[in-house]
Formats: sequence, C-alpha cells, structure tokens
Amino acid sequence: MTALTACSIVRLQSVRMDPSHIGLFDLAERRLAWADRRQAVLAQNVANVNTPRYQPHDLHPFAATLDRAQGVAPARTQPHHMAGSVASRAPNEFVERTHSQSPDGNAVTLDVQLLKVADTETTHALVTTIYRKYLGMFSMALGRGGSG
Repeated sequence: MTALTACSIVRLQSVRMDPSHIGLFDLAERRLAWADRRQAVLAQNVANVNTPRYQPHDLHPFAATLDRAQGVAPARTQPHHMAGSVASRAPNEFVERTHSQSPDGNAVTLDVQLLKVADTETTHALVTTIYRKYLGMFSMALGRGGSG
C-alpha cells in the first residue's frame, strides 16, 4: 500500500496545474477585458465633452454581459413541444439617453463620466488583486510557495 501511495504522490507532483482551465481565471480575464473596453468607451466620452450633439456611450453591466454570453439554446424534449429559439444578442455598447444637454446638443456630463472611470478603475484593481491572490493560493497548494 505504501508503494502505491508513494507512486500516486510522485504522479500528482509531476502533473502541472494549468490555470487557463480554471473557470475562475477565465471569469477574471473576461471581467478585465470588459473593464478595459469600458475605460476606452468612457475615455471617448470625455474626449468628446465639447463636441456638438455628441451622445455619451457606455457598456451594459458585466452581469448582463455574462447573461448573454452564457445563453443556452432550448432543447426540445418532447415531440409535441414547440421548438425554442435563442433571443438575438444586443451589442454590448449602448448610447446613454440622458435628460440634460448643453445648448449645442452635447449630453456628456464630465462629472458622471469621471465617476464611471473611477468605478471601472476600482473594478479593474479588485479583479487583478483577486486574480493574484488565487494564483498565489494555487502556487502554495502545489508546493511552489506563495507570492500573494
């Protein structure tokens, strides 16, 4: 029995854990990509703060993005049931419909845009910290020491 246990331990130590196959890291990467895209959209809004008739843009919340990405096609389980369909996906970016506009038609409110930039930056920092901490925990669990 001890030979089997020693063999199993050696085999487990030789197996490399691939973080790309862990759903948590995939989710973190998708959230970071969303935050990067949102920062670009918000930066464009700030850059166009004085452009006549410019309407600010934003991204749908990340949770809504996940809901659309995880769509599952309905399955027909009984022959008498109607076949289902998956709703068409809306683009992630949308034009904000604000009520306040300047006399030239520009609807960008700099204060609101800067608050959104700060919120997105906080989200980016949080996701990066969580990613590093989990990577450190996996490294420690695999016996490579922890850096997080």
